Amino acid sequence: MKLLMNLALPFEEPVLIFTLVLLVILIVPIFLKKFSIPGIVGLIVAGVILGPNGFHILERDASIVLFGTVGLLYIMFQAGLEIDMIDFKRYKIRSIVFGTFTFIIPITIGTLVFLYLHNYDIKPAILLASMFAPHTLLAYPIISRLGLSKNEAVTITIGGTLITDTAVLFVLAIIINSTQGETNIGFWVLMVIKMIAFVAVVLWGFPKIAKWMFKQLESEKGAQYIFVLTVIFFAAFLSELAGMEAIIGAFLAGLALNPLIPHTSPLMNRIEFVGNNIFIPFFLISTGMLVDLKVLFTDTNAMLIAATIVVLSPITKYAAAFLTQKIFGFTILQRNLIFGLSSAHAAATLAVVLAGFEIGLIGESALNGAVVLILTSSMISSLSTEKVGKKLAIFESRRKPDISQKPDKILVPIGNPKTIERLIDLAVMLKNPMHKAPIYPLAVVIDNEHAEEEIFKKNKMLQEAITHASATDNDVQLVSKIDVSVPSGILRAIKELMITEVVLGWNAKITARDRIFGSVLDNLLENTDEMILVCKLIQPLNTTGRLIVIVPTNAELERGFLRWMRAIKLLSTQLGAPIVFRARRRTLNKIKQAINSSKPTVDAAYQQYTNVDEIESMRSDLKNDDMVVVISARKKTVSYNSNLDYVPRVLSRDYKNNSFIVIYPEQYSVYQTVPVKQANMAYEETNGKSV
Repeated sequence: MKLLMNLALPFEEPVLIFTLVLLVILIVPIFLKKFSIPGIVGLIVAGVILGPNGFHILERDASIVLFGTVGLLYIMFQAGLEIDMIDFKRYKIRSIVFGTFTFIIPITIGTLVFLYLHNYDIKPAILLASMFAPHTLLAYPIISRLGLSKNEAVTITIGGTLITDTAVLFVLAIIINSTQGETNIGFWVLMVIKMIAFVAVVLWGFPKIAKWMFKQLESEKGAQYIFVLTVIFFAAFLSELAGMEAIIGAFLAGLALNPLIPHTSPLMNRIEFVGNNIFIPFFLISTGMLVDLKVLFTDTNAMLIAATIVVLSPITKYAAAFLTQKIFGFTILQRNLIFGLSSAHAAATLAVVLAGFEIGLIGESALNGAVVLILTSSMISSLSTEKVGKKLAIFESRRKPDISQKPDKILVPIGNPKTIERLIDLAVMLKNPMHKAPIYPLAVVIDNEHAEEEIFKKNKMLQEAITHASATDNDVQLVSKIDVSVPSGILRAIKELMITEVVLGWNAKITARDRIFGSVLDNLLENTDEMILVCKLIQPLNTTGRLIVIVPTNAELERGFLRWMRAIKLLSTQLGAPIVFRARRRTLNKIKQAINSSKPTVDAAYQQYTNVDEIESMRSDLKNDDMVVVISARKKTVSYNSNLDYVPRVLSRDYKNNSFIVIYPEQYSVYQTVPVKQANMAYEETNGKSV
């Protein structure tokens, strides 16, 4: 009997409600995928059907609203978190121009239409026009899934979102306060002060706090995620205190944490997984529950308002995208992508219409019209973004890469369990994102009577590497070798697996008899040509401030030049850390060419030095969170200098508080075939005849 009562409509049993919502989130996107309809549209329609204005299976109660609010903030946070900050700074003028167009055009045309065709007063007319000026990045998960989040069109659309949404919410504050008679000079001064203080706290204070927290919580992965959630909601709360909408706070929180959460990290994977599969679907279902189809089709005024909004919204948004394309020379695909991303209305639109409804400026007809706008614009945005996004993703995948894009096969020999996570994290960041080759953690056991017992212990230790790498959605293939020595086992693995890069940890201890690093590493350097990265990682990688890259003379002549350049650029992009290159003038010119002619875009500075020996006096210019990267060279190669052999000693002695990496690129011996012109240039440079 109690069970039958619990099955009465609308459902009130929490377990039953949650089960039903999860089933909808699971089944609807899978079903609609067969018809090439984005799951976003299906979840909104499911909300209409299940909600109080549909079959009333579910009530839009506090729990639905709570999860929906979390999903809305999550969308804005992820948009800020995944934006390429280097490209954002580079294209800030374009973002401002697009943001201005996508605000001015809709609000101007909309105000005139509601003022003269629908006979509204000026304030309600502006408020109604404000509903389709802002946009919500509902289709952003589609862009993220297609790997287009770094595209310039996406970057300026996200930047434009911040501008137009902020402008609309500012207009809303003016209208509400002027309606309530609070427009004296004191109000304006206080509002500006609160906004400035809020932005300063989030963009300046939050990163410092977050960097400290990530250092303290390095081994506490769950606590890191809870901290991120706390930052999102605290920033949203501060935004409301400052008189703005919570979505602005969530977006700025994403920008603040952007440099501290690498895109390939386990933390980013957790953020995306929970948001895209739980919170954001709840928001979409919650939005669908607001639609009242009965009122809409029985109220003539509601139908007229809805028709006006639904027609004007895509036209004005397309006009903004069209003008942006013509001014900046974007492709037609990019123009349509800008339109698709910016044509969805949800967050700020709901804030505007609900605020206007609560103070009596607009009625229920406008409220229902706004909800229809949310539904139709979500469909238009999702369908157009999916269609255009697939075409653009195919087009970009066919473009010839600018620098060496050979698949990476990275070997990570494991000797110290304390360094496993950081070495795996580094390997994940260095891996070519265009290819899905696994990472190879390696355990080498000396061939003796204890070999079987040791291999069992090593494999148990390697399970930690699998667990950690799996959290980043990267494949891992364990490798175990029994050999006469550790170097021999590593060398055999390199040959058998056709490894391209080796990431090794180093304890930074050098004895008097060691030539460079010690017997194991020295042996590897002498017997392999593959790129080797010798690392001592003191701090969590995501707290890195700058990458200081020391490059020897003639490094640009080596076979592995483009490969290590790509590795540095990938590392900079993942860490959000600017690069400072230090080299001779001619080498710097070659580095600049490689940086400017290929993606991803990085923030790079260039400093000229005379000799690699200057590394000893460079310590005073560094901060503790700077990472030193030295491009070294093997003997008998064109960029080799005997001073390079002493660099590890200097690093271990003078840079105890800094993480550092010594990179030995792919190289060929000077006795192998080298182009004559390059050989002559190398000879002149070595003998000081050219700079």
